[in-house]
Formats: sequence, C-alpha cells, structure tokens
Amino acid sequence: MGRLKESSPVIPLLLLLFPLLLLLHHSLTKVLGESESTREGNAQEIHCSRERSRAAWQIIQDYLTPFVERERFQIPNKCRLHPDNDLYRDQEQHKVHVDIYEWKCGYCRKSFNEERFLDQHFATRHYNLLNTTGTKCLADLCGALHCDFVLMSSKKGKIKCNPAAAAKNRHLCESLANTCFPVSQGPAASRLHEQFLRQFCDAHTCTGKNKPFPRGGKKKSGVFYLAVSILTLMLLPLFYLLVFLHQREKRTGTQVLRRIVKTGKKTKPS
Repeated sequence: MGRLKESSPVIPLLLLLFPLLLLLHHSLTKVLGESESTREGNAQEIHCSRERSRAAWQIIQDYLTPFVERERFQIPNKCRLHPDNDLYRDQEQHKVHVDIYEWKCGYCRKSFNEERFLDQHFATRHYNLLNTTGTKCLADLCGALHCDFVLMSSKKGKIKCNPAAAAKNRHLCESLANTCFPVSQGPAASRLHEQFLRQFCDAHTCTGKNKPFPRGGKKKSGVFYLAVSILTLMLLPLFYLLVFLHQREKRTGTQVLRRIVKTGKKTKPS
C-alpha cells in the first residue's frame, strides 16, 4: 500500500504531460505539412509550360540551329533563343532515356516508366534548381516559332487563323530576328537575319500562301532507314549461309554423279 501511495503522483503528472505531447505532435505535423505544401506551391507558381517549351526548343534545333552552325555564328546571350534563356534546359539535360519504358532522373537517379512522370518529379522535387530570374520561358516564344503548327500537325488537327494574333506573332518574330541576328554584326548575322525572316516570320499571315519552315531543316535519318539497315544486317549472314549450302550441295551432287559414271564403266567379269 505504501508503494502504491508513493507512485500515485506520477499518474496525474502523466495525465498533464499527455495533452502537451499531443499538442507538440500536432504542431510539428502542421509545420512539416506547411513546409511540404509551400514547396509544392512554389513549384506551381512557375507559369511556364514545359511541353510548349520543349516544342519550341525542338523547333530551334531542327529549323534554326543547322543554319547557325553552317555560318559558325554565336547567338548572343541577350537573344531569347539562347540555351541559357531556357528555363527548363538544365532539367531537360538531366533526363536519361534508358529504354522505351524507362526514364531516369539525372539528379537523384530515380526511374520512371514515362517521361511525364519524370516531368512531375522535376516539378515537385527539383524545382529549386530552376533559375527563375528574368524572362526565361521559352514557351512564350511559341507564337513566333509556330509551336501550334508542329504540335497540331502531330495530332492531325486544324489551326484557326486569327489576324490579330498573326500580326502579334509576326511582330514578336521580327523582334527576335533583330535581337538575335543584328545586321550590324556582319555578313553572317545579316544572312541569318534574312533566313530567320523567311523561315519563321513570313508565315504569320492568314492568307495561307506561306508555310512555316520553307527552307527545311535538320536532315533526319528516319525510322524506316534504321529498320532497313538492321534487317539487312540480319539477313546478310543468312544469305551467305544459303549460298554456302547451295555450293556444298552442288559439289556433293557432282561427286555422286562421278561415282555413278565410274561404276557404269566397269566391265562385267567373264
């Protein structure tokens, strides 16, 4: 009984501490939750389409870069088409396409079975690596670069032409030509300035006479040629094997025929 009376004050003390522990746990959970939601909220505050930025980058690589490389011209940093002015360029370079159903994050090596899941991973886990200072959204240039023409062509859709939007996109296009390829920088810049106007800006009308990228772009080997090459490499050994078997069968037949002829020429014993 004495022991019970001595230990009894502990019980009220525990009863007093228990609400405090619950309050502390609740406070920690709330702080951690706010931290996580703040991180996701910050990721969502970036109003720049990753898909359209990727389309704009691909258009630059296919329909502009080959001509720039041919002229050995260095695009100035102030040009909005410069790689440093692409918000997602570093993240796109940290994509590892291992296989058709495997994409890997170059930062943390985590794997995904589709590219869109890797994009979501970048947006929530590695958004802090984005340099959001200045105007660096390449998707903002999609109007000038005909992103809709490329994206809708792959989806077999039709684009309705708006005269006001076409005029706005043409103005943006000409501004890019003046900023990225100033004619005062020499003959190469002057030629690229003219090239850019013809390649991108002339098509910003609703007449339908001019199409984007009339001067072509990067030559692509294509899946068809790759398949033909692989098939040829696979069938070539089989062809040589058939030729070898045919030649061997031919030699064997000749030897058998010679034996038959020699046997027929033998004289019968008297």
